[in-house]
Amino acid sequence: MSTTSTVSPAPAGNGAQASVETDARRKVRKRAAGMWAGRIILGIIVVGGWQAFTALGIVDKFFFGQPTGIVRRLIDLFQHGTEQGSYYADIWTTVQEALIGFAIGTVTGVVFGVALGQSRFLSDVLGPYIKIVNAIPRIVLGSIFMIAFGIGTLPKVLLAAVLVFFIVFFNAFQGVREVDRNILANAKVLGASELQIVRHVTVPSALTWIIASLHSAFGFAIVGALVGEVLGAQHGLGLVIKTSMDNFDPNGVFATMLVVAVIVMGAEWLIGKLEHRLLAWRPPAPSEVSSL
Repeated sequence: MSTTSTVSPAPAGNGAQASVETDARRKVRKRAAGMWAGRIILGIIVVGGWQAFTALGIVDKFFFGQPTGIVRRLIDLFQHGTEQGSYYADIWTTVQEALIGFAIGTVTGVVFGVALGQSRFLSDVLGPYIKIVNAIPRIVLGSIFMIAFGIGTLPKVLLAAVLVFFIVFFNAFQGVREVDRNILANAKVLGASELQIVRHVTVPSALTWIIASLHSAFGFAIVGALVGEVLGAQHGLGLVIKTSMDNFDPNGVFATMLVVAVIVMGAEWLIGKLEHRLLAWRPPAPSEVSSL
């Protein structure tokens, strides 16, 4: 009498798959740890070298500041404010101007980019005028806005919106032009209206370009608000920077620049979260797959 036993290959297959997934997670964690270690080491080298060079007199701290002086100045600004009042109020003023300008510039940039990207006639008519306005130096636009609207919030918002508009517009325009024509033709054959095509085909296809533009757009919104405040303002981080420059206070300039950097990095993180949420349907790009 002979007995035969059959072994199912499923457990072995499951075990191999689990091993591959474990190795992939280990590689991701190892890469992340190496990345953060590199960032921390680079930061220590830059800040430590800056502190050492100024302490030894190789670099004049009167002109370039000093990390320890920047920290002390930053603490003083948060505790005692500025000549114009609360430092928190200055931060909120700049953030508010940048957010409103960012929203206006993003919406108008998407609308005009999609419209001109779909209509060659509109693109031919309005294209030269858009290029002319884009060629005007932003400092000149800021001065014009100051003359027309005073030193209130409006000119800073408009300048921030203009900077954001062109970044988002050109990306949205190019994203629409890159939509697969076969998909558009199939949608029309299936009876989709122009509005349905824009909503379900054109905008989703161009969304990658639009979201990519937002990563740099908010930084430009902050720049627009700051430039407007430097030209003329009663509150804001740009005014703090200008006042520090007039008082030969490099530590105050760098301290406020550090606050601006934190604000922009926070916005970048939020935009990244928005990107992952809106583009969850998109298959990973080859670069994203190879990084795992």
